[in-house]
Amino acid sequence: MDYLKRYSGAKVLVTGGAGAIGSNLVRALAEAGAEKVLVLDNLSSAERWSVPSLPNVLFIEGDVRDEVKLKRVFFEEPQYIFHLAAFFANQNSVDHPETDLEVNGLGTLKLLEYASIAKASIKRFVYASSGCSIYGSNAPMPLKEEFMSLHLSTPYQITKMLGELYCNFFHHHYDLPVVKTRFFNSYGPGEVPGQYRNVIPNFIYRAIKKMPLPITGTGEETRDFTYVTDIIEGLLKAGLYENVIGQEFNLASEVETRIKDLAEMINNITNNPAGIQFLGRRKWDTKSRLLASVDRARKLIGYEPKTLFDQGLRNTIQWFKDNWDNIEKSASFGPGASSAVRTIVTK
Repeated sequence: MDYLKRYSGAKVLVTGGAGAIGSNLVRALAEAGAEKVLVLDNLSSAERWSVPSLPNVLFIEGDVRDEVKLKRVFFEEPQYIFHLAAFFANQNSVDHPETDLEVNGLGTLKLLEYASIAKASIKRFVYASSGCSIYGSNAPMPLKEEFMSLHLSTPYQITKMLGELYCNFFHHHYDLPVVKTRFFNSYGPGEVPGQYRNVIPNFIYRAIKKMPLPITGTGEETRDFTYVTDIIEGLLKAGLYENVIGQEFNLASEVETRIKDLAEMINNITNNPAGIQFLGRRKWDTKSRLLASVDRARKLIGYEPKTLFDQGLRNTIQWFKDNWDNIEKSASFGPGASSAVRTIVTK
């Protein structure tokens, strides 16, 4: 991919760089020849072992709200910023709304402020938003960027929208070259299971342990699952194409998958005989369908999702098997959650 050569010799900051998407992005940047990839992550929902051990990767454990850590990373004069750090995700934000606001709201604001001060050296500020969150529950399918909703049902959805609005302000007021990318149900190698994690890693974890897979709803709900390498390609292009500055666009697969079908696929691949367990729908989970349009991303950056869902699932399950000892140590389920391992279907 010729466009990757433009990152050669660059300094890049990835907040949340130990996470599932972040660690894959860090590796891609490092292997593209970036002079230095700075990773800022407080490890609240990620693991240190996920960060690639490469000579041009510098890991700094810290929070995006921490002025000392922000001064440390901006002292390195990064040219590209990928802001993936977040207080993840819906149920977590319902349980801890103030922390959600502090991290996703104040943390994003602080990072934008530091970037605007260093604007002369900043070539791009790419913000990771959530298409699963900000469109609300009444948006027509497929979801397109032109639709906006104020009917959001969790603090996480609200603060993800808030981050986009702050990006708009810093672009219009300070000419900061921002881009807003809206992820849809990312999955793939790198994401460990846990109480507040997404449905696919939690399903795989349970399936490998020969436990039933819990579905919060009827199983007829659909999601637009997007393989992590497709999202990485969209992010990397968002950092380089000039025509995307100030824009927002979806990064998705353009394929609907029923949650019941997902569970059955994982059970079949892992030879799990335990089947499916149906649980009550959570009050905040108001979306029965998710399907995104990527027409804008296709037009602006030539984005095309490449990974078929079956192959992506098999790749992810193999990653689980290859890293099982670390995953077993890292999987975290809160009091009362380990028996049910309730899953977050909507990111």
